[in-house]
Amino acid sequence: MKNLIKNNLDNPVQLEKLYRDNKATFKKSFNLVFPDIQETKSAQIWNERLNFEGEEISWGTNKELIFVIIASFLAGLIAKIPEFTGLDPEYFYPRNIAFVIFPLLTAYFAWKQNVGTKKLVIVSAVILVSAIYINLLPNDDKSDTLILVCIHLPLLLWAGLGFIFVGNQQNPQKRLEFLRFNGDLVVMTTILLIAGGLMTGITLGLFELIDLPIEEFYFKYIAIWGLAAAPIVGTYLVRTNPQLVNKVSPVIAKVFTPLLLIMLVIYLCAVIFTGKDPYNDREFLLIFNVLLIGVMAIILFSIAETSKNSDSKIGALTLLCLSIVTIIVNGIALSAIVFRISEWGITPNRLAVLGGNILILTNLLLVTFRQFQAIKDGDKVGKVENNIASFLPIYIVWAILVTFVFPVLFSFK
Repeated sequence: MKNLIKNNLDNPVQLEKLYRDNKATFKKSFNLVFPDIQETKSAQIWNERLNFEGEEISWGTNKELIFVIIASFLAGLIAKIPEFTGLDPEYFYPRNIAFVIFPLLTAYFAWKQNVGTKKLVIVSAVILVSAIYINLLPNDDKSDTLILVCIHLPLLLWAGLGFIFVGNQQNPQKRLEFLRFNGDLVVMTTILLIAGGLMTGITLGLFELIDLPIEEFYFKYIAIWGLAAAPIVGTYLVRTNPQLVNKVSPVIAKVFTPLLLIMLVIYLCAVIFTGKDPYNDREFLLIFNVLLIGVMAIILFSIAETSKNSDSKIGALTLLCLSIVTIIVNGIALSAIVFRISEWGITPNRLAVLGGNILILTNLLLVTFRQFQAIKDGDKVGKVENNIASFLPIYIVWAILVTFVFPVLFSFK
């Protein structure tokens, strides 16, 4: 891409075509090559076009703002279904919490991307079938397969959101952009929730001073709508004002990656020192796997963020070390679950954890190998990104198997 940009500086039509074909890759390549071509007038124009950041916050178009308000209201209505219908909240929320968020986010991007009818019908069918399916499953609190479905079904809805997000550009770079969007959304939604929490505390405190109890009303009709609307409003702000978080996310990645590496090394040493045994301690193995999934997510997020903002070898080395330590953690968890299966047989939970660990280990090994190559040869950074993006569908296939095959395979136990 860098050579194509250099060779077409005097060809505005071709430059525009390159940009429209893959905006993220074009911008990244242009910023890398700009120091060599900055004397060229067309390069200066493209630099301003690609990197200009307005100082004022944009609220988008009126249509978009109205859409977000309606979507937020609908999200609140979905969250209030137990109250409207008399359903047991403990029955409704574990099964349907993902349907409060993902269908409306999917609708937002379908509207923004002008998605074709075929794609829209496919994703709508997936959402509808998923909603019917999970709510028809036997209501057994002790069912392992039900718990697994409640955990894995949101991944399927998330995949539907990603399918709509990438639009017509079904390529690794667009998938990586989707991962970056998720990181930015987490940052923005967290900020909104913190602000909402502060507002809640101040509001309740002020009304308490005048002896007017509003806690029940506030949490019943305001707080729940705010919680449901936060991801939608966060998405709207991220998409209309990328400058709000596009510098925060890389900073978070740079700061927390080395801290996470130090914490993980200390934690492994502490495990050895305390004599904790993941082979026979079920609860400890569970926490160990949750830790593994969280670290893996942070690694993928950090690579997605740092790859577009920095060529620092220190950052790349830190990520490589973190990946290696995480492989060790994964190896311990994988050996522990294999031991438990050999000793006590296969259960839905053990098989699900085994499959998930194998996928994560495979992905980690590939990513680590590509990271090692990228450190030796900076031009191979793109292969790390492509590896991350190309592995995402494999996770989704596994989520589909756990969601739809496991309950039947294990007789809904």
